[in-house]
Amino acid sequence: MRKTRVNHEIRISPIRLINENNEQVGVIDTRDALRMAEDAGLDLVEIQADSRPPLCKIMDYGKYQYEQSKKGKGGSSGKTQEIKEVRLGRSAKIDEHDVKIRVDQARRFLMDGDKVIFIQRFRGREMAHQNIGMDRLRGIVEELSDIAKVEMPPRSQGRQISMMLTPEKQKVEAAKRELAKAKAREEAEKEAEKEAGKAKAEEKQAEREAETGDTEKLKGGKKAKSRGDNRKKISDDPLAGLIEVSSDIDEDMVVLRTDEDEKD
Repeated sequence: MRKTRVNHEIRISPIRLINENNEQVGVIDTRDALRMAEDAGLDLVEIQADSRPPLCKIMDYGKYQYEQSKKGKGGSSGKTQEIKEVRLGRSAKIDEHDVKIRVDQARRFLMDGDKVIFIQRFRGREMAHQNIGMDRLRGIVEELSDIAKVEMPPRSQGRQISMMLTPEKQKVEAAKRELAKAKAREEAEKEAEKEAGKAKAEEKQAEREAETGDTEKLKGGKKAKSRGDNRKKISDDPLAGLIEVSSDIDEDMVVLRTDEDEKD
């Protein structure tokens, strides 16, 4: 099997280049391609030596080797485990908030059963302070230790340090159960809040109905009092014997009967 040529082992020039974002750069001088790979903190790898010009790609050669070895072992049982790459910025000067975002992303990958490669890059004089990157990677290992373990410890490759974590099945399953419980509790709390709101609305409605009933009773009492006052006025009138209030009509209407009407 032919050995894969990497970086300065590639003697032929020019080459056809694919950059780290899988974009076709075209045919360029090999020295220019090497500078591009170095600036990106990656490697220049010859992937098709038989073509002319040879096809090369800027990539993480360590990750490429690992993927090729996994393919060589073969086996096609269950879900295909993927290797996800998480880059900790373009240099060691990355905000802690951004680091947390990437760690959360890695957690999702691990929960799905995939492996994760973390890459910490260095620029310029940062190479003299690689301990910063090492400390950051150790912190990430500790933060994700509840679901993952180290498969490939941090190692320096040119202007970067890479590290691989792999999910631990039992821990992942336990974490999924905890997430399911938390979700169930959250849904129960929301349902309880909904029921409490509904009960409060019904209570307010009952209070409004009670207030409306009291108002109607008050109006009825005033109306009865007014009818009684009118009857009293009529009884005090000297013509009371000639007047009879009809009980079948409104209180404000009266019927006058004369003695002649009574005789008829």
